[in-house]
Amino acid sequence: MVGKPFIKSHLDHQPSRETNRDMAEFSKIRTGKLMLKNEKPLKKKTKKKRKMDEPEVTSTDDSPLYDGWWEVKKINDLTGQIAIEFGNRCFVRALDNGLFILGPPHDEGEGPDPEEVFTAFKISDTKITLKSGYGKYLSVDKFDIVTARTEAVGPLEQWEPVFQDNKVALSAANNKFVEIDSETDGLVAGSVSATSKNFIKFRSNTEREDGKKALPPVEERGTAQEIELNYVKKFQKFQDKKIKLSKEDVVVVKKAKKEGHLHETLLDRRAKMKADRYCK
Repeated sequence: MVGKPFIKSHLDHQPSRETNRDMAEFSKIRTGKLMLKNEKPLKKKTKKKRKMDEPEVTSTDDSPLYDGWWEVKKINDLTGQIAIEFGNRCFVRALDNGLFILGPPHDEGEGPDPEEVFTAFKISDTKITLKSGYGKYLSVDKFDIVTARTEAVGPLEQWEPVFQDNKVALSAANNKFVEIDSETDGLVAGSVSATSKNFIKFRSNTEREDGKKALPPVEERGTAQEIELNYVKKFQKFQDKKIKLSKEDVVVVKKAKKEGHLHETLLDRRAKMKADRYCK
């Protein structure tokens, strides 16, 4: 195991944040408590009898259920585009004010939205940095709130993924694990021990270390111009029933896809047109 072990304690530290100005920002954007999709109990299946010379095949690859986004099992795979999943098909979503909430559940076969995609950089054997789609690095403030408002990496922008017993938790620079705040639905790092509310899944759509190439999302298949058109159709409002595309050179999109920051570039291009659902 790489990283520090989970602390075996059921007492979670809950610091007061009553005076935090970011709480006021959370209250403005909150439209209601986001609920995790209910998980249906698994039905007991009868195991089929197999021949003696026939090997038993088991598969844990659920990437088709996430449009090709596969579950990361070790820190070496935490590079490039990733998503952070809490519960069942719910991903951490970046807001344009530098805060985070838990996005709504996705349907089976869907991957994360562009606002739910981060760029990960490994900086040591145990730590990584994370950048949101708005081009800012994730950090933790003195009130334990996770924000993305810095343009450089310092001690507060370093994160330690902890893999243990087929579970994953993410430790911040304050040595506390991230979770979704029950009152604000925002992302905070306030637990000194890792329990079920801190367990996450990292998902990636980059090529796997074992050589298996991840299936690209449907929106990212085709030429650079077709890719941008696909995302515009998915996220742009059509008040005048006309599709609006950026007038900037589409070569930038092709280059961004090759360099691994496609979502960030497309989000920026849509933001400049002031026509995206989430951009302003």
